[in-house]
Amino acid sequence: MNHCYYHPSITLSLPMHKKIVLVGGCFDILHFGHMQFLEKARQHGDYLVVALEPDERIITSKQRQPAHSQIERAHNLMTLKCVDQVILLPLLNGFEDYLALVQAVNPAIIAVTSNDPQIINKQKQANIIGAKLIPVTDMIGTFSSSRIYQQLSE
Repeated sequence: MNHCYYHPSITLSLPMHKKIVLVGGCFDILHFGHMQFLEKARQHGDYLVVALEPDERIITSKQRQPAHSQIERAHNLMTLKCVDQVILLPLLNGFEDYLALVQAVNPAIIAVTSNDPQIINKQKQANIIGAKLIPVTDMIGTFSSSRIYQQLSE
């Protein structure tokens, strides 16, 4: 499995001479919207890196337990042909923590959905490192891990 733990004091092992695309998220229950997003993001470069949020982020932001642990989600993502590497994030807080991650990855492209709630911060981070921020998809229909989780638990 090509995944690694992130810590600000550790240098990430990423390929040189490849156009790196960075995406981030929880990816708790992989669905069609995730697949479209990841495939379209990968089309913008040579190497797709997924910054995978920890279980605590799902608990705090979605107010529910994750369906899969972070390590299980990483394994699921790594089975996808379009994903080259998964970075297992600790609980990061605020702009500076995420900026340090972006600087460590140093992507050419930061791929987002057009309605990403963090798009302004991600644009600032892209500007700081000289990357391009590219919205690759809209939120697709009603696809949502939280919605799927809710339907399954009813």
